[in-house]
Amino acid sequence: MAKIIPFKAVKPTRAIVGLVAARPYQSYTVDERESRMDYNPYSFLHIVNPGYKYAQEVIGKERYRLVKNRYEEFKEDGVFVQEKKPSLYVYKIVNRHGQEFNGIIAATSAEDYENDVIKKHEDTIAKREQTFKTYLKTVGFNAEPVLLTYPDNDIISSIIKNTQKGYAIFEFTMTYRDTHYLWKIDNEDTIRTIQGEFEQMETIYIADGHHRSASSYLLYKDEKEKNSNHDGSESYNFFMSYLIPESDLVIHEFNRLVTDLNGLTKEEFLIKLDECYRIENRGIMPYKPSKPHHFSMYLDGEFYSLYLRKTNYQFNNALDELDAQLLYKTILQPILGIEDLRNDNRIEYVNGQHEMITIKSSVDSGAFVVGFGMCPSNVEQMKQIADEGLKMPPKSTYILPKLRSGITIYEY
Repeated sequence: MAKIIPFKAVKPTRAIVGLVAARPYQSYTVDERESRMDYNPYSFLHIVNPGYKYAQEVIGKERYRLVKNRYEEFKEDGVFVQEKKPSLYVYKIVNRHGQEFNGIIAATSAEDYENDVIKKHEDTIAKREQTFKTYLKTVGFNAEPVLLTYPDNDIISSIIKNTQKGYAIFEFTMTYRDTHYLWKIDNEDTIRTIQGEFEQMETIYIADGHHRSASSYLLYKDEKEKNSNHDGSESYNFFMSYLIPESDLVIHEFNRLVTDLNGLTKEEFLIKLDECYRIENRGIMPYKPSKPHHFSMYLDGEFYSLYLRKTNYQFNNALDELDAQLLYKTILQPILGIEDLRNDNRIEYVNGQHEMITIKSSVDSGAFVVGFGMCPSNVEQMKQIADEGLKMPPKSTYILPKLRSGITIYEY
């Protein structure tokens, strides 16, 4: 029941795609951003930061209009060229750790999002949805796909592997040491075969990009309502996605750092923890939990293991089983007084690609008092939470692959 369609992608030329492609804007430090823009006139960062041309920060709708202008300039200068024929694209990423991701870039259905064929596991912020909807409506393109995952499928996998035996229209390595490959599928029979396999899937899942997909859906609703001749084929009915099999998805945890003990002494805090956890002092050697419902804690120069006393906690649904939710319900909220995981400035997050020594260093620096480590969740947990219509707490998952902007662009 999942619908995907080919589209006429706007792409950089092969010669400069490695110079164009960029990580998400917010992932750069100010110095990194300025360095890339100072020395690389082709970087996609010039499009999303249009005020750089005038050494001035531009915000709101004025910024969006200038983003559109920069984009049009890139097209006029031949940096971007649009395909003449709708196509699907096989996209392969090999990251700096040697992890490999293989999938298909396609346009996916906003109606599927509406009908819960495309399922969500994270809450979104209404203000951010509206802001990005306005952005999409003004600039008229989307340059970073939503990451979707689907059940492993032998036929799709075979098509991907056979396509990869041919000529890659892109093959480049970025300074972050991740290598990207892109192949085009424009054979109509092959496209129909892929579409047929997705049509047999009852559901596919958003892995990363909940705000981008929600904003695309809002744009679809607005444009559909305004268009008296709406027939479902218009570009606003779809949004660009990178679809990968579940076995390719990599999920890391987000560990937690907290600035204080909410007015408690170390001893008082440990006594309160003892109500829900069996606590063992692990000394100075870094400790990382190996099982669900077990946590590591770093406090006052020592590591502790925390084992949940299950007699004191009730599991009623898939969300209750999630370690990020469990930590929130048993420690962060009732003991440390952190209600709003998204906005409370007493808590920060460290993705699980970093070792526990990062937690130790952050606490030892004095910026934080206590740190918590946990096991990552898995694809089945993510799917079950989405199937039950529940939402994970913020920063529950750090999902790979991380995508680049400007490799393929979808125009509305």
